[in-house]
Amino acid sequence: MFTGIVEEMGLVEEVRAGPLYQLRIRGEKVLEGTKEADSIAVNGVCLTVIETDARTFTVEVMPQTLNKTNLRRIKKGDRVNLERSLSLSSRLGGHIVLGDIDGVGRISSIIRKSEQVTMKVQPPSCLVKYIASQGRIAVEGVSLTIADLWEESFVVCLTPFTLRNTTLGLRREGDLVNLEVDVISKYMEKLLVEGGIIPGKKVSEEFLRRAGYY
Repeated sequence: MFTGIVEEMGLVEEVRAGPLYQLRIRGEKVLEGTKEADSIAVNGVCLTVIETDARTFTVEVMPQTLNKTNLRRIKKGDRVNLERSLSLSSRLGGHIVLGDIDGVGRISSIIRKSEQVTMKVQPPSCLVKYIASQGRIAVEGVSLTIADLWEESFVVCLTPFTLRNTTLGLRREGDLVNLEVDVISKYMEKLLVEGGIIPGKKVSEEFLRRAGYY
């Protein structure tokens, strides 16, 4: 489990293709106390550490993960967002993030106004129902608030701190980004729809408003 608060940007030092796809990543803060079998989120993807040394750690990426995330596009020299898994003594500064990517979105526009940057993202159509205005979403592993929402896209606001300390400051229009929706919305849908409490209904912004969440 993670919080969506990126600890640092790592540098991809090696990409090993083959039967098992591996990434060797240089980091500093995330290496503190990290050992084999620990979990680290790389651009929002929960991966298991299989090897460490004084400056780097190595993770394996399964074919299924490559197919559903943008990790297959990573190359040597790229920067990646890194976060160690949550401990019982950690602050939950963002929101509950599992590191299981729900889909890949595309950045349709980036608008810079003064100190604030707004990013508009087009998610896969199957995820739109889980996204609510003022709700939370993880973009590249970064916990963000939905500032605006349309049928086929959503907008997030990026502060100067986020731009400096995560890879979102390096992203451009047309780039693909990993998305993880709020897990609570998915459980609500399963309980209410599949459980037959509200047959045929889907969780939407209007449904949440009627239920008293707005």
